[in-house]
Amino acid sequence: MTRTAHGSTSVHRRHRTSGWLTFAGTLALVVGAFNVIDGLVALFNDDYYLVGANQILVFDFDTWGWIWLGVGIVQIAVGAGILAGQMWARVVGVILAVAAAIGHLAFLQAFPMWSVLTIALCVLLIYALTAPPAGSRAA
Repeated sequence: MTRTAHGSTSVHRRHRTSGWLTFAGTLALVVGAFNVIDGLVALFNDDYYLVGANQILVFDFDTWGWIWLGVGIVQIAVGAGILAGQMWARVVGVILAVAAAIGHLAFLQAFPMWSVLTIALCVLLIYALTAPPAGSRAA
């Protein structure tokens, strides 16, 4: 605590910084960009993927395109929130990373290498968001 010129006291709070959160914010931006690209490709180029529209699990390519586009845009916003030190962004980031990893399991048959890469990045993102101590901020 410090005493000011007017006799009042103020408390200086030092925020702990974490390189993991900086990494997580950047990774959320990258995974979000990957999902936006995935969504745009599914919407505009149906012939790009390896399987027919009836072989993908649950939805057709247009639906997956809109799903990945929406998830990607939200992940980019979450990445910016993580870099800004927002706790809500860490929570939403973990939830979206889990959802994206599960979604890419369903999309695995359509584009295996891209989905495996994105699942691995989602797992790394979950760790990077949960490893830092509470109250830390991006460095």
